[in-house]
Amino acid sequence: MNIRLFLADDHPIVREGLAAILSTQSDFEVVGQANDGMEAVDMVSALRPDVVMLDLAMPKLDGVAALRAMRAEQPGLKALVFTASETDDRIIGAIQAGAQGYLLKGAAREELFNAIRVIARGGSLLSPEIATRLMERMASPQTPPTETLTQREQEVLQLLAQGLQNKEIAAQLGIRERTAKFHVSTILAKLHATNRVEAVRTAVQEGLITL
Repeated sequence: MNIRLFLADDHPIVREGLAAILSTQSDFEVVGQANDGMEAVDMVSALRPDVVMLDLAMPKLDGVAALRAMRAEQPGLKALVFTASETDDRIIGAIQAGAQGYLLKGAAREELFNAIRVIARGGSLLSPEIATRLMERMASPQTPPTETLTQREQEVLQLLAQGLQNKEIAAQLGIRERTAKFHVSTILAKLHATNRVEAVRTAVQEGLITL
């Protein structure tokens, strides 16, 4: 039975090249592709692939936020992050969002093929570089760092501080209410906050916004 794959990357040449490489394997089937995080969320909801492969740096909705949204709708969704990003906050954010695998784009073909098959079977796999980073991080416990907010997330956060709800934020920024909701969820996760008030308080303390 084929493994149905979905690819999300904002660089067409990377995405198309990846699709071509994956097509060399008889048990892989690429069922869809997306240019950005929002498109990926919508298409994955409709296509229900076995494994989602996604980059982290994407427009409209980054990979971590997109993955959170996908898994909120499909808790059993399997995901492999395939990215050039190897910063600690990106790695931890992706794993916390539910990624079962994390490979850097310099990985060999066979390493990529193996990761997909392992994840499709319900396993997990990290590239050696990423595993080493996580082990070093665990060996030196510290307060989780605040992840960098995107410009859009900063705009949403400022409106949160004004007490606006998702619908009002969406109207102010000219985006969909669903998109505003995704941004709010991502902000809470990045600031390690359990609610909006706590997120605003943390943001003020760290100088991210002013009231």
